[in-house]
Amino acid sequence: MHNDFFVNTESRCIQSGEVLMKTTNRTWVHQPNPVGGSNSFTEKTIDADSIAKTQKLLDKAIAYAWYAVKSERRPPALTPIRWVWQLAAAYHSSCDTSQLMEEAAQGFAACGRKNLAQWAAQKVKDEAGHDRLALLDIESMGYDAQSVVQVLVPSAIKVLVDYFTQTVEAPDPIDCVGFSYVSERLGTFLGEEYIQSVQAFLPPGINATRWLRIHSGVGAEVKHIEETVKFVTQLTPQDQVRVAKVCYETALLRFSPPKEDYISDQELKHILKPLELPHKQELKSDYRD
Repeated sequence: MHNDFFVNTESRCIQSGEVLMKTTNRTWVHQPNPVGGSNSFTEKTIDADSIAKTQKLLDKAIAYAWYAVKSERRPPALTPIRWVWQLAAAYHSSCDTSQLMEEAAQGFAACGRKNLAQWAAQKVKDEAGHDRLALLDIESMGYDAQSVVQVLVPSAIKVLVDYFTQTVEAPDPIDCVGFSYVSERLGTFLGEEYIQSVQAFLPPGINATRWLRIHSGVGAEVKHIEETVKFVTQLTPQDQVRVAKVCYETALLRFSPPKEDYISDQELKHILKPLELPHKQELKSDYRD
């Protein structure tokens, strides 16, 4: 792990003695002078340059994780039936997000971090109902959605959700900021071209990219990233480093392949066959798994 990255980077040199004070329109950095000197406050302007440096700090953490995961394993190519597996993963990544962010908001409020409590409360609203989009997509693919998500729980997603839960349940839940950033930032790299490539192998007239579109670079993720970066820019240097560290750890989990083999299309067919909705039989002439 590149621990040096978290304490001294090209975009940020952090001294542990710095403390921020915010007024209505400006943010000030308190930098204690050596013994015998007088304390002073210098202005830290939250401008476009500061925001860009913050995003660079967080994105470098994700990039380091990408290079740290040295694996030649790649997931199998997407097929219609494997898209159902992906949608089940999407459901499990979304179904507890609003509840966990509500818990985070309460945790922040309990330790007197009002600004973070407000950020988490906004995330509750932003993520509400996204699990339902995944269920609708699975149903559009011709399967009983609730049954599918009961039997398909990808292990990699379980690891991520467990880690997310851990960040929220900490006495200070600030680590969930880094987790949220990585989840949304990676989504921004999926654009219209990728969405259309998924749509291309689905049966004509099937709309099963609702969840994907919302969590892509053509959905709300870009705006969410802009808001989070601006918010992190206003945190103390210590908190910024902590958020970057969690970005690295979260990205490691996202980029690491599962310990077990990927489930095969044949095994997926065997699992999903009993869960087909009656009308799916009518699509057999057009729809090949």
